[in-house]
Amino acid sequence: MKGSIRLGSVRGLALRAHWSVPLLMLLLAYGLAARTLPGYAPGLAPVVYAVAGVAGAVLLLASLVVHEAAHALTARRAGISVQDMTLWALGGVTRMDQPTTPRTAFLVAVSGPLASLLLGAVGIGAAAAVAATLGWRIPVAVLGWLGGTNLLLGVFNLLPAAPLDGGRLTQALLWWRTGDRERAQRAAGRGGQVVGMALAVLGWLAFARGLPAGLWLIVVGLFVAGAAATERRWAELVTALRGVRVGQAMTTPVVTGPDWLTVDRFLSEVTAQAGHSVLPLLDFGGHPSGVVQLRRLAGLPSEKRASLRVRDVATPLSRCTLAAPDEMLNSVLERLGTTGVLLPVLVMDGGRLSGIITAHDIDRFRRHSRLSSAPPPSPGPP
Repeated sequence: MKGSIRLGSVRGLALRAHWSVPLLMLLLAYGLAARTLPGYAPGLAPVVYAVAGVAGAVLLLASLVVHEAAHALTARRAGISVQDMTLWALGGVTRMDQPTTPRTAFLVAVSGPLASLLLGAVGIGAAAAVAATLGWRIPVAVLGWLGGTNLLLGVFNLLPAAPLDGGRLTQALLWWRTGDRERAQRAAGRGGQVVGMALAVLGWLAFARGLPAGLWLIVVGLFVAGAAATERRWAELVTALRGVRVGQAMTTPVVTGPDWLTVDRFLSEVTAQAGHSVLPLLDFGGHPSGVVQLRRLAGLPSEKRASLRVRDVATPLSRCTLAAPDEMLNSVLERLGTTGVLLPVLVMDGGRLSGIITAHDIDRFRRHSRLSSAPPPSPGPP
């Protein structure tokens, strides 16, 4: 996810945090210190509420890590390759390869909510134990809030709406029943759109009645609806391209440019022949060295174009998606989704650049396939 930094690792898996996480922690700590804790344990010094609020926010962050780690470790035990985990304001994202069976998909999806529900029960139990034995009001309030929030997260994530875990569970069950993963993904996407819009409407009604928390529910609902729509479109694309090989969809021959040219020379000598907004670059030996976006070149200040070489602003080959002409296009697109690398795809054959696939190529091929598979028009009246 863009805008994220690495925090460390959990059992060898990279843990990252989006820039929105510190903002969320600040809001949670403020809410605890300003409202929740003074309401439950009044009369204490402000510094006590502040320290307890920060502690509660940090414990909730740790709970989110446990939730995502449950997904990641369950997937890794099932033999699924896991790239990393990223926390952000609306939860977390674990990047991994697609599960190969409905059972594996179900286990990976359910592990996160179960971890949150377990943490919620532990938090509530610990709060009750501290209240019964020590009577310390601040720890009781923090533990009770932490337990209740984890229970809420666990239940919320079980809603049957992609991309929530409940949507993944729905998709796994439909996949098991129909044997068609893409069909199950489309159905889960439709459910996510309905649930997301319902949450947004509910949030709006709550906000209209004077509850500020309704705004948060609106944001969550719109995010769920948007993400579900994206997943549905992705499933439709994968279905439309089923059985298509990379070589059938690629553009060839490919317009390329030398990576040692200055930006000025590249814009004047190469881009006029370009048929794409992204161009592959070749080194002195004629081997691909990366890709460059023409929009990025055009946006550079004019004083830099004469001295800056195009390879200095290009995406290096190590961060590009490579494919062979005989690979299935579906598998390449799945690789794009799990690694976070975007189009284009550079098609390599024997170490040489054979073709390129951009979003425009995929859309063009899909429309062509749709027209080719359409039934012929009915003959008119004689």
